[in-house]
Amino acid sequence: MPEGDTIFRTARNLGRALVGKPVTGFRSTFPLLTRFNDDTPVVGQTVDQVEARGKWLLIHFSGGGILTSHLLMNGRWHIYRQGERWQLARIHMRILIENSEYQAVGFRVPVARMYTAQSLERDPHIARAANDLLSAEFDAEAALERLLARPRQALAGALLDQSVLAGIGNVFKSEICFVNGLHPFRAVGTLTRGEAAATIASAKKLLRANILEDSGDLIVTYRGQQRRTTHASDPGDSLWVYGRAGEPCRRCGELIRRRLQGADARVTFWCPRCQTMPDGSDIEGET
Repeated sequence: MPEGDTIFRTARNLGRALVGKPVTGFRSTFPLLTRFNDDTPVVGQTVDQVEARGKWLLIHFSGGGILTSHLLMNGRWHIYRQGERWQLARIHMRILIENSEYQAVGFRVPVARMYTAQSLERDPHIARAANDLLSAEFDAEAALERLLARPRQALAGALLDQSVLAGIGNVFKSEICFVNGLHPFRAVGTLTRGEAAATIASAKKLLRANILEDSGDLIVTYRGQQRRTTHASDPGDSLWVYGRAGEPCRRCGELIRRRLQGADARVTFWCPRCQTMPDGSDIEGET
């Protein structure tokens, strides 16, 4: 599932292609989007803003509609110049937004809905900008209070809660815990306030490091971009623990472990030597 860094880059890229330009074409296989377009035609409007809210992508139209999409596991947005051949079959198209220069195509997008500013504010499932680690409006102190308000929850599970910190997914969850030397199954209530604050600071730093670029205003697709949390230049050494069960820890050499965690059985990775429980024990996991 795309995490906050991927959605942020997607929003930035879509914004470069769409913002400020009149929409010349709009199609969707979602009946509710089609109905909205019938009642309030998108063609002729401009795109005012494209933003990321955690794992949600929001496209703001000048007529007041806000198109939200969640990519889950298989959805993606592509941008093509007019006349350019699509890389995926048209049968996979779920949303198409066109202007005189570009086509923005939402392929296999599983969740999409049109909101107004008022209805968006009422929906608790879409993160507020102040909760998004990559937003300029992110409030670290408020995020700290939200995290500490879950004392019985395992740390890794709390990090995945988008109402606590929007943008963290399975990869960053494990990496953040490792960078801070904290066991992912440790209860939030066992953290000191300083440890919790450092965890939030690390989360922001790691996500932000994966949205930096030097392409100026170029429109790029980011296909194949590799996420990185280490400082190693070798692409094979880009992550500390995620996906590395049974491999040696890059710091101490102990074998990395993995275990399914939470009601959704999300896989978690950790080093049993670098990340111990407060009593010095460890939780059994697969290697």
